[in-house]
Amino acid sequence: MTESNEFGLPAAVEVELRRPRTGKRGGKKKRPPRRPTFFGVLGELLITAGVLVLLFLGWQVWWNSLVLAGQQTSAASTQSQKWIEQAKKNPPPANVDPVKPPVMTEPADYQSFAVVYIPRLGQDWKRTIRETVDTEKVLNSYDAGVGHYKGTQMPGAVGNFAVAGHDSGWGNTFIDLSKLHIGDHIYVQTADGWYTYTFRNFEFVQPTAVTVINPVPGQPDATATDRLMTITTCNPPFHAGERLIAYNVFTNWQAPADVPSEIAAQVNANGG
Repeated sequence: MTESNEFGLPAAVEVELRRPRTGKRGGKKKRPPRRPTFFGVLGELLITAGVLVLLFLGWQVWWNSLVLAGQQTSAASTQSQKWIEQAKKNPPPANVDPVKPPVMTEPADYQSFAVVYIPRLGQDWKRTIRETVDTEKVLNSYDAGVGHYKGTQMPGAVGNFAVAGHDSGWGNTFIDLSKLHIGDHIYVQTADGWYTYTFRNFEFVQPTAVTVINPVPGQPDATATDRLMTITTCNPPFHAGERLIAYNVFTNWQAPADVPSEIAAQVNANGG
C-alpha cells in the first residue's frame, strides 16, 4: 500500500512538490551586465554638465541677484539718510528756484553722488548712482547698481542726465523698467536736494544707438532747452539684443531735508 501524507497525497508526490526546481523552464536567463560605451559615458557627462549649468544660472540670475539687490538697497538707504542728516545740521539757502535747481559739477570716476528712487519699481526700490558706467566697479557693485554716463549732464541741468543699469543679473536693477507708466515719478537725491523727473515715453533701439544720451536725444546737432533724464538698460530681460530707453523730464527741485511726499513714508520707515 502506498504511503500517504496528511493531505492524502502519495509520499512520492509530496517529495516531488518540495524538491527545489533547478531547471530552466518558466525562468528567464540573466543577461550579463552591459559594458559602458563611449557614447553612454559621454551622454551621462553631458547630462551632468547641463544640470550644473542650470544650477549655476539659477544661482547667478536669481539667488545672487537677490542677495546683491538687498546689498544695493541697503547701501542706498545709508547714503540717503546721511544726506538728510547733513541737511538738517546745515540747511541750504532757502531762496533756490525750484524750477532752476542747483547743479553739481561732474564727480570723479566711480564716486557715488546720487540715490535714485522709482516707486513704480517697488516700495523699497532705490539705488546709488556712481560716476561712469564701468561694469565691474559700478553696475556690478554691491553698493551701487546705476552708473552715470560720463560727459552727460548732472541732475537738474539743461540737457540730458543719462544713466544705465542692468536689466537682469547683478541685482536685477532695471528688470521692471518697462512697467513705468506715463506720469510716474523718478526721484534723484543728491547732497544738494531732491530732483523730481516725470516719465514721458519709451524707445527701443539697437545697442549702437548712442545718440540717445545726447543733450537732445537722437539729435546730435540740436541745442538743448529741456532738463531731461534718460535711463538705459538691456532688453528683453536676460538678453542684450536691444536697448530699452526711458525718457523723463524734470519737474521740480526740493531742499535736501524736504523728502518728496510720495516716498516720505518709505524713506522715514527705512531710515533713508
